[in-house]
Amino acid sequence: MRTARCAPDGAPWYFVAMLTDRSVGIPALSVAALLLATGCGDADVPVPSAPHGGGTGIEGRIEALLAQMTLEEKVDQMHGRAITPTGDLWPTPDNSRLGIPGFQMVDGPRGVRAGKATTFPVGIARGATWDPALEERVGEAIGEETAAKGANVILAPTINILRHPAWGRTQETYGEDTNHLGEMGAAFITGAQKHVLASAKHFAANTIENKRFVVDVQMDERTLREVYLPHFEKAVGDAHVASVMSAYNQVNGHYCSENPHLLRDVLGGWGFDGFVESDWILGTHTTVDAALAGLDIEMPSGLFFGPELVQAVNDGEVPLSVIDEAVRRILRKKLEFGLDAQKSPDPSVVESAEHVALTREVEREAIVLLKNDGAALPLEGALGSIAVVGPLADAINLGDHGSSNSVPSHAVSPLAGIEARARGAEVVHVPGPTLSASDESAIASASAAIVVVGLTAEDEGEFQGEGKPGGDRHSASLELSADDEALIHTASALNPRTIVVLEGGSAIVVRPWVDEVDALVMAWYPGQEGGDALADVLFGEVSPSGKLPLTFPRSALDLPPFVNDQDEVTYDFLHGYRWLDAHTIEAEFPFGFGLGYATFVYANLRLDAAGLPSDGSITATVDVTNTSERAGDEIVELYVGYEGSSVARAPKDLKAFTRVHLEPGQTKPVALEVRAKDLAYWDTDASGWRLEPIAYVAQVGPSSRELPLSATFTLAD
Repeated sequence: MRTARCAPDGAPWYFVAMLTDRSVGIPALSVAALLLATGCGDADVPVPSAPHGGGTGIEGRIEALLAQMTLEEKVDQMHGRAITPTGDLWPTPDNSRLGIPGFQMVDGPRGVRAGKATTFPVGIARGATWDPALEERVGEAIGEETAAKGANVILAPTINILRHPAWGRTQETYGEDTNHLGEMGAAFITGAQKHVLASAKHFAANTIENKRFVVDVQMDERTLREVYLPHFEKAVGDAHVASVMSAYNQVNGHYCSENPHLLRDVLGGWGFDGFVESDWILGTHTTVDAALAGLDIEMPSGLFFGPELVQAVNDGEVPLSVIDEAVRRILRKKLEFGLDAQKSPDPSVVESAEHVALTREVEREAIVLLKNDGAALPLEGALGSIAVVGPLADAINLGDHGSSNSVPSHAVSPLAGIEARARGAEVVHVPGPTLSASDESAIASASAAIVVVGLTAEDEGEFQGEGKPGGDRHSASLELSADDEALIHTASALNPRTIVVLEGGSAIVVRPWVDEVDALVMAWYPGQEGGDALADVLFGEVSPSGKLPLTFPRSALDLPPFVNDQDEVTYDFLHGYRWLDAHTIEAEFPFGFGLGYATFVYANLRLDAAGLPSDGSITATVDVTNTSERAGDEIVELYVGYEGSSVARAPKDLKAFTRVHLEPGQTKPVALEVRAKDLAYWDTDASGWRLEPIAYVAQVGPSSRELPLSATFTLAD
């Protein structure tokens, strides 16, 4: 017997309120109608162990199941159960008759969004590690906790390109470069899929929040193929991601959930054999067009892919073969990942000591030292007192409160981390923003003043409606609040050793005050062990090694325009460091930049061949030496420029990177591979990739604006 359950325990997800909010720029929907259309969330249906029919192997089992399914049972596979979650999870229907389990989906770019869970630094912070091996471990930990919560699909990673730092969800992705983004995203997927299915999102060109439900993103095919899709291709081709979530927005006149070019031509051309699910509630707009375009699952309910889809098949508007194609993809992943096997979740892995320690390790690698004049850091030797300034110093500031939100059982603030590591020094908290005479005296008399300021969920995050927290930042300034800047000005005037720690999920313009401070640290939204990791860096326990995965401009005016209040926008070929390079604009802190307490020298760049095979790769090797008395990690970056190209290109593109650990005085050869396929451009006339017989210049160094070594190569054939 099936029972309906309306409004599961706890408040409905915030999208339910948005359904009647006309400020989102779409016609308001009726919550009541949606609840009725979906049965208001069917109760759980037990899934017995049942034979799979006469097929052999996964494909045979799929065909055997399809042969036994009615049209209604097939369509049941193609939608979620309700517009509100069940116990924090988003289910699709089970089929108890045939023993087919439903999906149990859950959000989780920085930790599982279901009860308490290990909360990692946000995606942009993990992008700053430039460490795919570490990110694979993060994906594995989040995947393991996802399974422990009873879910089998993690709605992560977010791998949208960071086109402009004003985008509200910058914090969820890894950065502005498609090569770097693809490597990090593929690593997460590889780790997560050791336990559950991953979903790469949001496909595609989702880089605006405030108009995300309606905006039509216009671009030419070359820009789409070279800038906005390669990281998704890496998720499909290298990491074999199980599913892809279509974006809310339109691309070239078609909503992504009913965009046949994206869902059939592109994904099909990559050999994608997983399924596509829509973004939630407002991500599906039609029945027939979406089904024909290649959408497989409407989430979180069956408003369009329920009885209306059955009727469309019966009326001949949607061929049965389209339904079978979608259900094959869904069943394939259910069987490949063994969802039909009974499994017992292990709740002990949630916030295990190993996972919590991993969050600290990640943040230690993620922190970027942007400035360090006069060796203001690390804080070593005898310290009388330390003034820790700013309201964020004693706050738990882990990121936005939208779908990526994750809540740990405990978290360490910057103040708590510094107090635990102060080595006998008195730690005085001066919260501000208004300072008393005694506050100013405490700052002035301290051995060092650490000012913790930045962004919060009020300033940036997933769009939840006009007048609500989050959404896109104001693109005109990208600066801190007036209160934060006043604190910095005052502290730096009072104390000759002023260190600013920035929290946030995107670039911050620092020009109004950066010359006044002695050291500057980007700590991002740092995860639950962020305070301890910050103290590890400030007090020299580790040498900072993070590097920026996005450009910090001197002014917002130095970037391409960010239009988030129009129904149509046009994206061109350049953004980020490629834009600044092409327009010879200086960055405040360039893409790939980061300082450390250890120092490194590059020498002896050599290529393993003079010519690059058109179907192969070429390897550049460089000797990197640690010239300091401290051990440390260096991130070695390789960019490629193009001499004599027949089409407009960026001055250079990141093509390879790696992290290397070096002891004091140690030298290591570091190898970086460049694949020929990654040097091709999209030929719009031929509708395919073209590799030009031109000179390619490999440039190697510690950042996009510091590349001391170069070598030229051509095609071998």
